[in-house]
Amino acid sequence: MTSPAVNQAATPAAPTQNRTVPQEAIVTSTATPRATAPAPPSATAAARTAPARPGGRGRAAAATVGPLVAAVAGIVGVWYVVTYLVLSPERRFLLPPLHQVLGTTLGNPNVMGPMLDALWQTVGVALCGLAIAVVIGIGYAVVMVQTGWLERMLYPYAVILQTIPILALTPLIGIWMGYGFGARIVVCVIIALFPMIANTLFGLQSASAAAHDLFTLNRATRSQRLAKLQFPAALPSIFTGLRNAAGLSVIGAIVGDFFFQQGSPGIGGLLRTYTLRLNMDALFMAIILTALFGVVVFSVFAALDRAVIGRWYGRGAA
Repeated sequence: MTSPAVNQAATPAAPTQNRTVPQEAIVTSTATPRATAPAPPSATAAARTAPARPGGRGRAAAATVGPLVAAVAGIVGVWYVVTYLVLSPERRFLLPPLHQVLGTTLGNPNVMGPMLDALWQTVGVALCGLAIAVVIGIGYAVVMVQTGWLERMLYPYAVILQTIPILALTPLIGIWMGYGFGARIVVCVIIALFPMIANTLFGLQSASAAAHDLFTLNRATRSQRLAKLQFPAALPSIFTGLRNAAGLSVIGAIVGDFFFQQGSPGIGGLLRTYTLRLNMDALFMAIILTALFGVVVFSVFAALDRAVIGRWYGRGAA
């Protein structure tokens, strides 16, 4: 008869958690690794490798043009509602319907010829005034950003120039400079200047303190700091000011034409003439051409904004 002690000795001991793995097992496991499933590609890699969808650009264009078309359709709809439902028939000449305006002006060279010539002159005034306002505005902001005391001394003059009503300055400009092309450009510059100054100054001051400290540690000169840090940081603000100044330059050119009746008339001069004569069809056609010109100028600079800096700041085309 076997004793309980002998039975316990014959029974193998239970394995413990601290058992050492044999060296052969380690060699075998490292020599033949287990196959693992490949990680799924990231969304960025998939977007880079995925082929462009054929309708992607069409949808992007529709998303861009669609709101503009809807806005124009809304304006035309309100126009017809006011013409036929709000105005009485004897007062309908104050707002003639769009088809009547287009029918009586587009096919009449005696109306469209002088109107297009005047619009071309207004385009020249607006573009020249915008270019001068951009140069002066950026230069003025660069001077102010150099030191705090220069900003405190110069910025009030820009604010005063902005707050004075342009209608009060226009007669003085005409008396001092005459009523020609130069005086109209001055009016245009005065109206378009402040957005360039304010937005450029804000952009030049938007670089972070850490970036300035890095340039200071590398002993960068003032011109290097301006060219490599402050101007790149200011580009979004500069283009914002450029879009605003572009629209205001069109307004400035029309205001100058409206008040300066001597010499070759611009589109603003024709607006005044048509108003005095109650030539409503030609007046509304001139307004339509002016609005189209303003939209084109704004759209050109908005597209330039997207092309230059849009991809840096997530405003690129889809």
